Amino acid sequence: MADVDANLTARYPGDLRCGSQPIHTVYVSAAEGRADLVELWGHRARSLAEVHLDLLTELDTHGVLPSVLNVLADRPIQDLRLDFEDGYPNRSDRGEDRDARSAGAILAAFASGTGAVACGIRIKGITSAEFRRSLRTLELVLDGAGGLPKGFVFTIPKLRAEQQVRAAVLLCEELESAHGLPEGSMRFELQIESPQAVIAADGTILVAKAIGISESRCSALHYGAYDYSAACGIASPFQSLDHPIAHHAKAVMSVAAAQTGVWVCDGSTQVVPEGSYQHQQTALRHHYDLVTQSLSRGYYQGWDLHPGHLITRWLQHLASTAASWKPRRPG
Repeated sequence: MADVDANLTARYPGDLRCGSQPIHTVYVSAAEGRADLVELWGHRARSLAEVHLDLLTELDTHGVLPSVLNVLADRPIQDLRLDFEDGYPNRSDRGEDRDARSAGAILAAFASGTGAVACGIRIKGITSAEFRRSLRTLELVLDGAGGLPKGFVFTIPKLRAEQQVRAAVLLCEELESAHGLPEGSMRFELQIESPQAVIAADGTILVAKAIGISESRCSALHYGAYDYSAACGIASPFQSLDHPIAHHAKAVMSVAAAQTGVWVCDGSTQVVPEGSYQHQQTALRHHYDLVTQSLSRGYYQGWDLHPGHLITRWLQHLASTAASWKPRRPG
């Protein structure tokens, strides 16, 4: 039983990571990366909040709205990914090379500046059709950053087979060797947007196996709502973070990651507060309700795709802090 105990301790060490899980990951196209991106998003969020103070006051049941406005002015984004996948419009290789170098410099500045922001990129993938481009982009980001930005992580979309995880581990090892990086410093997130990542062809739970074979390089599991729902045959009007098929996938992800130190991150909503005043109000309330539901189910992080999402994300999270609504940890 001593060997069993040792294996269990190694496999399920609990959350031993330094720092707290961020409340969100903001995804921005790498083509739109810029040095003042954080300030720009914060300014846009505050401007939108001022337009909808009536609604926000109604939603603010714990009196945290002044703190929300302060956060939006000082540190609106906790975690950022510059996206080279779905959110990145088609570019020539030369264009992506240029954006990758620029992304590296921007991320290095974000990670080391005042009010440092955790950061990384989402690559196209590591399938045979995408591997070379993804590898080149990763290397050029590292070159542009002059090394590995603090807390850097890259997101791997469309996990479907355990061999993809093994390939990601080998890729990290080779990048560390080629770029003179500390052993174990390259880490990745797995994006769960294919049903095969939850239940593989042989009936096993691939997402659980993926954590085990990642050799401690997998830092988080991110749910991809729309691709996952579409792959399960859900028509587009009904694809949402609160669909039963989404709840099932995220529940499996949570159980697989429990006590491993791997974070689970909810996905995004494409309902954004733009257009008419009424549509903005509807979108803000919708996002607030989704964040509330995510917190109640134990998903303390989610994707944000629009500055307006920062408003309702922070409003609910600061309210939950005020109410001491925090996860209980064993021990």
